[in-house]
Formats: sequence, C-alpha cells, structure tokens
Amino acid sequence: MSMKSNLVVEYCPYCGNKLIRKKIEGRERLFCSKCGRIYYENPTPVVAAVTRDEQGRVLLVKRKIEPQKGGWALPGGFMEIEETPLQAALRELKEETGIIAKVKRLIGVYSNQSKIHGYLINIIYETEVLEGEPCAGDDAEEAKFFTVDQLPPLAFWSHQEALAEVLK
Repeated sequence: MSMKSNLVVEYCPYCGNKLIRKKIEGRERLFCSKCGRIYYENPTPVVAAVTRDEQGRVLLVKRKIEPQKGGWALPGGFMEIEETPLQAALRELKEETGIIAKVKRLIGVYSNQSKIHGYLINIIYETEVLEGEPCAGDDAEEAKFFTVDQLPPLAFWSHQEALAEVLK
C-alpha cells in the first residue's frame, strides 16, 4: 500500500510559489523552485482509548462521520495544538462518550493511511473509568459497553490490534 498523502498542497507556505515534485533526500518531495524550500508531508497524530468497565466490558462508539461512518470504533480523534497525546486521548474519550478516565498505559503506536485524512500515526492508550455513563457526543452516533464475546467488528485495523493487545 502506498503511504503517500492524498492531501493536496499546491503552493509554498513560505513564499506562495507553485510547488513541484522533485527527488530529494532519496524520495519524491514537494519543492519550491523559487525559495528553495522543501515542503515535508508529515503524518497527522490521532489518538484512541481502550476503556473497560468493572465487568471487563469494552467501550465503543458508533461513528457519525466518515471515514467508516456507521462502523464501531474506539473513542478517539485528532490531537490538537499544545496538547499531549495522553491529554488528547482523555479529551476525545470524554467528548465522544461522556466518560472521564485516567490512563493506565500506552498500548501502542500504529501507522495507517486514511483516504480522507492522509497518512496518520495512531497512538492508543488503555484507560480506566473514573466517572460517567456512556452518552454519545461529538462524532459519535452511539456509545456503549460491549462484553468481550459480543464485540462488533471494528472499523480500523489499529483499533483491532490495540484491543487484541489488551484482551490477550
């Protein structure tokens, strides 16, 4: 699978000149022939949380938006400026489910390609519920706990990998 971004940047963010593709540092990159700068296409960080209740049930959200609208996923989303991955994971969890939690551990860091958002780095934590009941919010159509034997298929492979790591 090609890991090139499908986000289109046409003009230099430094001088406004039209960018060209040129082989630099061993790979094809966006380059400004006017100011000589390289525009590096970097991945976007996203976060997610594997959250279980006292009965061991797993909290999932039904996605309200693309990609994978209508699919089940771990609560998560994009990191924001001046936010750590840990802060982002707890914020996204609260925004999408109403659950306030604390982080237990980092499960893993995964890379994948999104048709909508380009190349992503997915940072997934295991969290523990402190308070709240699942209530869909933000990008979630539904939020609920599932027993391990009744988990629906997950929309993203990185979520499947992280959940498998927690459940092993």
